[in-house]
Amino acid sequence: MKDNTKVTHAGNHPFDNHGIVNPPVYHASTVLSPTLEARIARTAKVRYGRAGTPTTFALEEAMTALERAHGTVLAPSGLAAITMALSAFVETGDHILVTDSTYTPTRNFANNTLSKFGVEVEYYDPMIGAGISNLIRDNTRLIWTECPGSQTFDVQDLPAIAKAAHEKGVVVLTDNTWSGGYFRKPLDEGVDISVQAATKYIVGHSDVMMGTIACNEATYDRVKQSSSSFGMCCGPNDVYLALRGLRTIGVRMDRHHESGIKVAQWLQSRPEVTRVMHPALPDDPGHEIWKRDFTGASGLFGFVLKESDTNKIAAMMDHMELHGMGSSWGGYESLLIPSWPERSRTASEWETEGQCMRIHVGLEDTDDLIADLEAGLERMNKA
Repeated sequence: MKDNTKVTHAGNHPFDNHGIVNPPVYHASTVLSPTLEARIARTAKVRYGRAGTPTTFALEEAMTALERAHGTVLAPSGLAAITMALSAFVETGDHILVTDSTYTPTRNFANNTLSKFGVEVEYYDPMIGAGISNLIRDNTRLIWTECPGSQTFDVQDLPAIAKAAHEKGVVVLTDNTWSGGYFRKPLDEGVDISVQAATKYIVGHSDVMMGTIACNEATYDRVKQSSSSFGMCCGPNDVYLALRGLRTIGVRMDRHHESGIKVAQWLQSRPEVTRVMHPALPDDPGHEIWKRDFTGASGLFGFVLKESDTNKIAAMMDHMELHGMGSSWGGYESLLIPSWPERSRTASEWETEGQCMRIHVGLEDTDDLIADLEAGLERMNKA
C-alpha cells in the first residue's frame, strides 16, 4: 500500500469496536484478569495501563506501517523518545558518535547525562558520510544522526553512514522528524531506529507532546524493554489526538512541501537575505542527496539575513501578523524565530555574517505569508 492509504487505515480495526471507525480512547490503569491461570501466564496483550491499551496499540501499529518498521515504541515527548532510544544501547565505558548538527536538547542530554554515567560522547562533522568509519572504535556502540540537521539543515548521507557502521557492528539511529516519516524511510536505507517528535507533523495541530521510536527487528525488543524499565507511557487522549493527526499527514505534508519551496524561492530573491538553507532548492549543498533519499520537503528551513542588529530585527519580528515566535514547529501555523547555530557546534564550524533565522511555513495561503514577510523586511529596513 502507498503511504496515504496506510495512514488512513493502519491501526484501525472497526469490527473489534462495534464497527466504530476510530479506536476508542481507553482510560486505564488497572486491567483485570478473568482467571488465576490467565494472571499467571501474563499472555494477555492488555495487562496494565502503563504497558499499553488498544488506543496505544493503534498508534504504534500505524507508525510502524508508516516507517516500515518492525515495531514502534511511544514516548511522552520527542526528547523522551530520543533519550530513551539512546539510553537503550549504552553503558559505562561506551563511546558514541553524535552529529554536530543535532537538536540542542539531544546534545545537552549527551553532555550532561550520558557523560555523567561514563559514556564518552564524540561529535562529528554532519557531512562526513562514509568517513565516519575512521571514528568508530572498538567500544563505539551507536551513531546518532539527524537529517536535515537542526538549524542549518545539513543533509547527511545516511546510507553511507549505516553501511560503515554495520561493518563494525554499530547501531545507527536518526531523528526523522523533519520528514514526518512521510517523505523519508530511514529503515529502508539501513538505519536501525527512526525517532520522531510526533509533536510536530504527526500530531500536526500544535496541541500534543508525543514521541515515537520506530525500530527494526534487531533493536525493537531492547528499546521496548528499556522503555518499560523507565516507566514510559503516554496519556490516552494525547495518543488519540496523535492518531487523529496522522490520518491527514499526507495532505498536510504535500501542502507544507509546496508552500515551503515557494516561500524559500521568494526569500532567495530578496536583497536582505544572503542565504537560504532549504535542501529542495537546486543550489543547496545537500540537494543531490536530498533528491536521492527524500520524496519531498517539509515546511521547516532556515535563512540568513544580512542584518544582525537586534533592534532592527525586532522591528521586523515584533509586528508580524501571521508568523508567530514560538518553539516547536510542524503545526498548521507559520513560525519565525532567530537561531544561533554557532553556539552549539564543536566539531564543525558555522560561519556567517548576519542573523540566522528558522522559519516554519504553515498551511496559510503563501501570498499572505509572503506579504507578511515583505512587510516585516520593510520595517527592518526602515528601523
